[in-house]
Amino acid sequence: MSRRRAVVGVMGAGDGASPEAMALAEELGECISARGWVLLTGGRPAGVMAAASRGAARVEGHLVVGVLPDEGNEEERQHTAELDLAVFTGMGKARNVINVLSADVVVICGGGGPGTASEAAHALNGGRPLILLAVPPLWRDFFCSLGKGVECASDVDECCRLIEARLQEA
Repeated sequence: MSRRRAVVGVMGAGDGASPEAMALAEELGECISARGWVLLTGGRPAGVMAAASRGAARVEGHLVVGVLPDEGNEEERQHTAELDLAVFTGMGKARNVINVLSADVVVICGGGGPGTASEAAHALNGGRPLILLAVPPLWRDFFCSLGKGVECASDVDECCRLIEARLQEA
């Protein structure tokens, strides 16, 4: 039996994240760490990524992983301070595939732009459970229309219950 900790990917808007999405992400990050799961984000010091990492880092025993788009050279080494592990890919936006396929469950927090939409699509293509947390109705309708494996949550408690249920199925 594997002792590997479950990995929960939290994706969402970076620089354009709303205050509401950031507050949810911070609470979600804390919830993920409190349950002993690994938090995986895009690792940059912006938006949902930074907020989820900040929340997770408040919990003793946390493990926060950031999959970053650059090569980690000089000024490119900028990442969220709360990361325990920074993975520099040199792949730009293509790193979204690594984010999603490294997660056991993917949560989209508050919606976002094309990068976040690609992560949701990669989750569906990669067979990863996808949970939409407080996303706009258009996001919910579109991604739910693409097939099975998509669930919606309106708050962090509901989201964590859905994550737990998906992890138990795995």
